[in-house]
Amino acid sequence: MISYSLEDGIAILVIDDGKRNVVGPAIVAAMNNCLDRAGADKAKAIVLEGRTGTFSAGFDLKEFQKGPEATLSLVRSGFEMLLRLFEFPRPIVAACSGHGIGMGAFLPMVSDFRICTAGEFKFSLPESRLGMDLGPFLIALAQSRITPAYMTRVAILSEELDPEMACKAGILDEVVPQEEVRARALEVARGLATMPAVFGKNKIAVRAAPTQQMRNFLASFDT
Repeated sequence: MISYSLEDGIAILVIDDGKRNVVGPAIVAAMNNCLDRAGADKAKAIVLEGRTGTFSAGFDLKEFQKGPEATLSLVRSGFEMLLRLFEFPRPIVAACSGHGIGMGAFLPMVSDFRICTAGEFKFSLPESRLGMDLGPFLIALAQSRITPAYMTRVAILSEELDPEMACKAGILDEVVPQEEVRARALEVARGLATMPAVFGKNKIAVRAAPTQQMRNFLASFDT
């Protein structure tokens, strides 16, 4: 589901389920295991990569079809994973190799620098079109990353953005030819790996407001 390798202090996590990289319990568990391993290895930065053509198509809707208990379990664990990535003390670089839908768009948003392959790929938050509630957690995350000029188009109208537009919207940072995505992600990660430990402190401080909103929502699961 997620392969792990360490190159010159850079942890490389490649999500590949052989299909559309939907986020289900196995992906969440694998991500947490990889983050544990990166911490144990004292990785200086992380590169988060998807499979060619699809970074991630979002939550595994088949899990939601199992009923309320399975739905709540996956939503909670998925959100906890996003928050962990959002607060991770070392730099995270997303290497987006294709479409990012729903959770597949939020995964780049919790990364610190986002690189995408050029091409006819789409990034979107489809919740409005699917009749789904974004909820306080995802709204807080979206507001922290999506530029105000695009907030309505992305979060309310569920507009599909190509990579160039996704950069303008704040979902991505840079678009490069497909054959350069991994090399460019590693280049950026190596540069960011030189950041001193205060990087993590500043990241948490700057993101304190949305992080608290996200934590408040997760706490509501226990009430």
